[in-house]
Amino acid sequence: MNLAIVIPNYNHGNKIAGVIDSLAFLNLPIIIVDDDSDKTTKAQIKAVSESNEQVQVVTHEVNQGKGGAVMTGMKTAHAQGFSHMLQVDADGQHDINHCQALIELAQSYPNELISGRPIFDDSIPLGRRFSRHITHFWVWVETLSFSVKDTMCGFRVYPLAPCIELMNKINLGKRMDFDIEIMVRLYWQGTVSRFLPTKVIYPQDGISHFQPINDNILISWMHTRLVFGMFIRSPRLIWRNLKGRRS
Repeated sequence: MNLAIVIPNYNHGNKIAGVIDSLAFLNLPIIIVDDDSDKTTKAQIKAVSESNEQVQVVTHEVNQGKGGAVMTGMKTAHAQGFSHMLQVDADGQHDINHCQALIELAQSYPNELISGRPIFDDSIPLGRRFSRHITHFWVWVETLSFSVKDTMCGFRVYPLAPCIELMNKINLGKRMDFDIEIMVRLYWQGTVSRFLPTKVIYPQDGISHFQPINDNILISWMHTRLVFGMFIRSPRLIWRNLKGRRS
């Protein structure tokens, strides 16, 4: 397995150096996707890349959203010959100590999507916790399966080949709908998701780019499309799930 780390970044300049330092023990190439950040963040990203030869920066001239930045990271890593991509958020939410466990699980199951399954502390906003439960319900409907445990955690190891195949077939959501949609559509495509419990925090000084009205509208529309897509695929999904139970 040939793996690179991808970090989408939009105005998380004050966190990026700490995140990069915490990943040093993995000794892996790192691709930072600067999603049209402000000048201060660009300077902080530049300083990090100039002080670490394993870090490269890909820059968006126009903000594309978290999903757009992740997809740019996927395409960049795949074009450079990497088979897998470890996605880590730039805001310090993820427990970097679990990176090695995610990678080892990916090495054991190289054709599967390996995702963190968040264990939250009291820092998670109540509204975000509630919205997660709603999304879990709809994802179970869209996959006709309880095997997809969490679609909203961005701490993942992706096998790049099926992701590139999917992106070549369909335009995925580019914002906060991305994490959910790609996991559901990869499941439809035949890529199994496997989950590792991991601690996730919401730092008090963290910057959230989640827009409650706009992003909830995007996610609601995405679930509507996915439910209709489920109906079309339901015979195959039911047969697949029945086969899985028998085996």
